[in-house]
Amino acid sequence: MQYHTYIPSTDLLPFIKCYWTLEALKELKPEKQRIVPDGCIEMIFQLGDVYKQYTTEGLFTVQPRCFVFGQITQSLEIEPTGRTRIFAIRFHPDGFKPFATLPLASMENRAVPLEELFGTEGQQLETTMLATLNLQEQIETIESFFRNRLQTPHAIDLIARESVSILLALQGQLSVGALSETVNVHRRQLERKFADVIGLSPKQLAKMIRLQTTLKLLADNPNTSFTTLAQEGQYYDQAHFIKDFKEFTGMTPKQFYGGNLLLSSLFIE
Repeated sequence: MQYHTYIPSTDLLPFIKCYWTLEALKELKPEKQRIVPDGCIEMIFQLGDVYKQYTTEGLFTVQPRCFVFGQITQSLEIEPTGRTRIFAIRFHPDGFKPFATLPLASMENRAVPLEELFGTEGQQLETTMLATLNLQEQIETIESFFRNRLQTPHAIDLIARESVSILLALQGQLSVGALSETVNVHRRQLERKFADVIGLSPKQLAKMIRLQTTLKLLADNPNTSFTTLAQEGQYYDQAHFIKDFKEFTGMTPKQFYGGNLLLSSLFIE
């Protein structure tokens, strides 16, 4: 499996965290892969064979070939149906809002087809991207699409951006009350802004950032004890750590790293 990331042009950096590509040959016995929430909305172009997406009941649907996946608030299981060849855009937590045509709440835990989001423009983008084999041309095509949809290059919500920056800098270890005081915005107003601009509550995003920090620590130091991880993450105790871990992964830490988690490990940053 080959995974690579690419930096967007300077004018789109406030919105886009990175582009990424993933390629893998068809597997004789494909296995489910678990994706963990990280607070980032993504636009996916499945240039190869599509993926199945499983429900918590074990049923599955086939994902659209090209779509935007809204904020996920629980772990997601997917499975390849053949050869994987993906080009994708990972937005900053607050980066997709300037391009959105639907309320972010309506996109939660859902793969939204481009046509549903952008109408005929979405159809045209999908057709062009599927027909383009060259990576640089794919990037140029998608950047032209985003630039044309930006009403202003200053479309970022400054309060949301500052709040996200603070949570990232503190690795999610800040209460909502303390965050609202830091950015000088009433707690309820801040929560409404997060719901509108990010599609998550401040508490949800903080917990996701903290979890991703913990996952990276565990990936870099696989022999680290769960007690140490709980301490590093400043959880109240090991039980609190395991509770939060299971909320977003659906597994205990031991189960998580004992399974087939190749895709999750690729996307941990």
